[in-house]
Amino acid sequence: MTPPTTPPATGVTTAAGTPPGTSHPTRAAAPFGRALCAMVTPFTETGELDADGAQRLAERLVAEGCDGLVLSGTTGESPTTTDAEKATLVRAVREAVGDRASIVAGVGTADTRHTVELALAAEKAGADGLLVVAPYYSRPPQDAVEAHFRKIADACGLPLVVYDIPGRTGTRVEPETMIRLSEHPRIVAVKDCAYDLLGTQKVLSRSELAYYAGCDEYVLALYAIGAAGYVSTVANAAPRHLRAILDAFDSGDTAGAGHHQRRLLPLIESMMAAGLPGAVTAKAVLGALGLPAGPVRAPLRPADRHAVDGLLATYERLVAEVS
Repeated sequence: MTPPTTPPATGVTTAAGTPPGTSHPTRAAAPFGRALCAMVTPFTETGELDADGAQRLAERLVAEGCDGLVLSGTTGESPTTTDAEKATLVRAVREAVGDRASIVAGVGTADTRHTVELALAAEKAGADGLLVVAPYYSRPPQDAVEAHFRKIADACGLPLVVYDIPGRTGTRVEPETMIRLSEHPRIVAVKDCAYDLLGTQKVLSRSELAYYAGCDEYVLALYAIGAAGYVSTVANAAPRHLRAILDAFDSGDTAGAGHHQRRLLPLIESMMAAGLPGAVTAKAVLGALGLPAGPVRAPLRPADRHAVDGLLATYERLVAEVS
């Protein structure tokens, strides 16, 4: 399957240049669509992979505006799922969404050889792309980081998204490294969680990499300077509300886009900046709404009743504002 791309809306620019009369920045193509959700991995109450629940959740997310799903990322609890579960998840979601959405499979580990094995398994299972995090714990220097990504891209036929999240890995993919990696034909995108707006702009100006905001509070900021879209944890709970930011901006309503971004701030803050991991808060909201999620796996622990009530109240206020 060829990953879906979103045709530029009127007034939205592409890599070909800026249409007359607009001030939007040049935007690289979006190889996996614009609105991607970092989907949770549903588990049963006994802690097993819930493939049926994953299919139901994936169908809902696509129906609510997601044109791509990222599986087995941080929000998908990839450190605690087995290789077999990762492949099963890709197959199940592919069966559920068909060609209506792209599937990007998280395959990154601290071991280059293991990452290659997961990449090949994801390709066989039906993924459209790979999410590869910088190798963690070992803290390799930049030449080793570059070699890691190149080896994975060489070993597999799928396009690759570099996942830059130094707050978790301890290793940054530096802008100059990213620019060199962009020369590889299968390294096509970045999930940006580096909190380095200057560095992001440097790479955008010197490469054709498609940048996806990986931090929900940065969705509009990065989109406005030419990013391709987002990979959002908050989209598990509020997919339509996230997509509204991009749709407003693409229609030329920049003030409306800003309004949508600001309106989401309380939910973004409560899910992503209140001391609990996004996998915990996303599953708490989904569970409270009766949607497939299930428990988190240790060492993560579920949100307590007070946190769940607060998250649900914040979500309900958002929904009430747009009803």
